[in-house]
Amino acid sequence: MDILVTYDVETLEPSGQKRLRKVATICQNFGQRVQKSVFECSVSQAQLEEMEHQLLRVIDLEKDSLRIYTLYGSRSKAVRVYGKDVTIQPHHKVS
Repeated sequence: MDILVTYDVETLEPSGQKRLRKVATICQNFGQRVQKSVFECSVSQAQLEEMEHQLLRVIDLEKDSLRIYTLYGSRSKAVRVYGKDVTIQPHHKVS
């Protein structure tokens, strides 16, 4: 399934900056960055559950925001892109 992952991590403190780096790394392991805090991912149900599990262990639910959208249909039908669009096939690094 194709998903869109977006996040906003509060970075006023060093702990927030550390969370931001961890969240970005997790997302990079499952998909490709298309904007600073936005990732497109093509994952199985099991990979989605693993990704959510990893992300929820990192984010602070009181300070941060995480959104995961399911894209129905192929990326080419679900996404309209204007401007630079580089699509790569991610290599899943799920441990």
